[in-house]
Amino acid sequence: MWKLPATAIAAAVRGGEVSAREVVDAHLDRIAEVNPRVNAVTQLLADRARAAAQETDRARAAGERLGPLAGVPFTVKECTRIEGVPTTFGTPRFRELVAPADAVPVARLRAAGAIPIGHSNMPTLILAGMHTRSELYGDTRNPWDAARTPGGTSGGDGVAVATGMAALGLGNDSGGSLRIPAAFNGVAALKPTTGRFAADQRMLGPDDPGPASQLLVTDGPLARTVADLRLAYETLAGPDPRDPRAVPAPLYGEPLTNPPRVAVVADPGGHGVHPAVRRAVEAAAEALRDAGYRVDEVPDVPRLDEGMEAYTRLTNTEFAPGWPAVRQLLGEGGDRYIELTMRSVPPVDAAGLIAVMGTWMNIRRSWTEFLEAYPLLLGPVFTEPPVEPGLESRDQAGRDRVASAMRLCSVTSFVGVPAVAVPTGLDADGLPAGVQLIGRPFREDLCLAAAQHVEDRLGTLAPIDPRPEA
Repeated sequence: MWKLPATAIAAAVRGGEVSAREVVDAHLDRIAEVNPRVNAVTQLLADRARAAAQETDRARAAGERLGPLAGVPFTVKECTRIEGVPTTFGTPRFRELVAPADAVPVARLRAAGAIPIGHSNMPTLILAGMHTRSELYGDTRNPWDAARTPGGTSGGDGVAVATGMAALGLGNDSGGSLRIPAAFNGVAALKPTTGRFAADQRMLGPDDPGPASQLLVTDGPLARTVADLRLAYETLAGPDPRDPRAVPAPLYGEPLTNPPRVAVVADPGGHGVHPAVRRAVEAAAEALRDAGYRVDEVPDVPRLDEGMEAYTRLTNTEFAPGWPAVRQLLGEGGDRYIELTMRSVPPVDAAGLIAVMGTWMNIRRSWTEFLEAYPLLLGPVFTEPPVEPGLESRDQAGRDRVASAMRLCSVTSFVGVPAVAVPTGLDADGLPAGVQLIGRPFREDLCLAAAQHVEDRLGTLAPIDPRPEA
């Protein structure tokens, strides 16, 4: 049963073909078999998951209506609260930081019948780099090749979903943290429009974070199929009193009167793209052409380099005041990524921050105009195949190489538009390849529909058994 997608699991549980307890036990057995080899699931919630499954089975036996995700096991990133469970952020200092309540997206998945089965690994405090390595739990390994990073920062969820330890993963994304683990592990992910999913990003007390965290960070699902992403999207969307940013926008917009136009950019900014990644973009473009989309190669995306600098300037300026204290929580070497990033793009003062916020609005306007002409943009998630673990923290050249490779993720987080990452097959080295489909604000439906056509043409890659280490 761990091989089944979330849609099939929920349908089987609702129909009484299988019990939720059997589903949970199958996934717990899979975790026991696989997790020692990949280290993706951190805090296992076995007893709680079994109890939730038994309650689901009791409700079905009593004739009660079950939710659309009935019995579906999901993992939750270590920075997202599960009631009664420590939210460690991957650092020993927060080992006892027990959450008093579920985070909004966790509560919504539970209300739909899904069952949290465990927390998942991430880089310490989400600051230690792209590679999923935490001070508290160690390294998560890519199941396709342990010599390559699984990506991050939602890498634990990406690996858990790819290997069948969970049908869904709940992560977050502020510059690729959902889409990169999806691409590197051969699964799919949705980064929603800023304001589509309600969240509460107060981490350690009553105070909200600064502008970068408010503007850039979005929760989102990882799954093995686009249909599962769609189901999670419908569950997670909508406003909540705890998040004044959340917008009650329709889940599905007006149909386009003509076949959608798709802009294709294989090498955003012209900084170089690996041939395997270019082939993945070309394969996805051909799938969309065959599905009736009007696909056009365009010279570039709007103001990429300017957007990247403003994105980094904004995040570094937010980190700077608390950095001397925060870096003490990251462990040996865990501060190198932010140190290298600040060296590359230093923080600014108040006047500089005002200028960055003006640039942010101006670049958003440029993207809105671009997406008015092209409702969809097809491009790479990462312009290289999966790289070695910790490359971004090794030295300045490694940091700059990774930042460049993830540039389309960063700039689309900066402008707040939705994106769906979807696999396109395996490259010549047997590693997963994938692309992302980026859309107009609050048109996740267009991204999901296009991703479904790519999946229909090129297939899915997971679940898989971890490959033996060389």
